[in-house]
Amino acid sequence: MRSHLLLEQVQWKDLVQLGRTDVISELLISLPWLLVSFIFAGFQWYLLALFCSFMFFLTGLRQVHNAFHFALGISRPATHWVMFVLSIIMLGSMHAVQINHLRHHHHCMQEEDIEAKSATMKWWQALLFGPIFPLMLHKKAFEVGSKTQKKWMSAELVANLIVLFLVFIILDIGVLKYHVSAMLIGQCMTAFFAVWTVHHDTEDHIYMARTVRNEFKRVVTYNMFYHVEHHLFPAVPTRRLHILAKRLDAHDPTVEIRHVF
Repeated sequence: MRSHLLLEQVQWKDLVQLGRTDVISELLISLPWLLVSFIFAGFQWYLLALFCSFMFFLTGLRQVHNAFHFALGISRPATHWVMFVLSIIMLGSMHAVQINHLRHHHHCMQEEDIEAKSATMKWWQALLFGPIFPLMLHKKAFEVGSKTQKKWMSAELVANLIVLFLVFIILDIGVLKYHVSAMLIGQCMTAFFAVWTVHHDTEDHIYMARTVRNEFKRVVTYNMFYHVEHHLFPAVPTRRLHILAKRLDAHDPTVEIRHVF
């Protein structure tokens, strides 16, 4: 009920529309990190490459997260193709993740919420749960997805198999083997970084989520940890969530802020 009131009381609709420069920025935001990770991996500077791959995965999640809510500023058909391309680069089916993410919004922290399974675990349990998490997401998505969604998921998974076959069987390019391995690790870390960090120990909180307020932290994490704000206003693109956070604070300064870090 409170969230419905906030939709009426807090100004947010002006934050939804993105200009051309914003759209281009969102579509290209992960590309520099991907290219630099390839360069470092090519020189076998793997620690630097891993850092860049981590940042690519973070910004890639920002892109698909906005795509899940059709908040990239592009058409719906184009958004589906963005998810398809990122499915190939990041591995897995982003349409499968979308299905579970939207269910997460409807059934937050409830039994039906597969995405939030790690939220009630201890931090080390969430890390160990990591490799199982993507499998659970894909299984549930195929159980509840529509016919069209299942076609997208099947196409993405077939594309993944082709990529894995080419990289590890046909081609002999170390940079590509490195990238695929890094993305596999990234997928196994999402239960911790993308779920546990923003939802742990919030079952008793009014919004059941965490957020950030420090300017430096928000910049280095690309606005990805404004999770309270995202749950309240999912139509608002990630790049505008820090503006929304200030409006929420001004609207009700008494609400407890639980920080991600």
